[in-house]
Amino acid sequence: MHELAITQSILHIALEAAGAHGAQRIREIRIRMGDYCGVVPQCVQYYFDVLSRDTAAAGAKLNFIRLPIRMRCRGCGWEGEVDKRHIQCAACGGTDLALLQGREFYVESLEAEEPPGKETEHDGN
Repeated sequence: MHELAITQSILHIALEAAGAHGAQRIREIRIRMGDYCGVVPQCVQYYFDVLSRDTAAAGAKLNFIRLPIRMRCRGCGWEGEVDKRHIQCAACGGTDLALLQGREFYVESLEAEEPPGKETEHDGN
């Protein structure tokens, strides 16, 4: 159920950015998402479709860009990607790992239609 609150935030960020730049309609929102973040993209898209009705974001496509899980082994120092079903060091088999990447979830950028003759892409920051 946390996808609803997350989706409300995504919509707020997108509408605020579009408004600040005079955009008429949002076409696409790019979202960086770690494989370990626990968010279900299909739920976010569903909620987004419902919440964005009658806004400048209605019909916008959510483009989820996945980030793999990266860990560092505290035992041997190895760093690399791991599968969330088998979280262990690829070098020594150890399980004392530090998460380096994989829990992220943020709006990276959006694509919007601006007043005639002017189209641009904006950062989500």
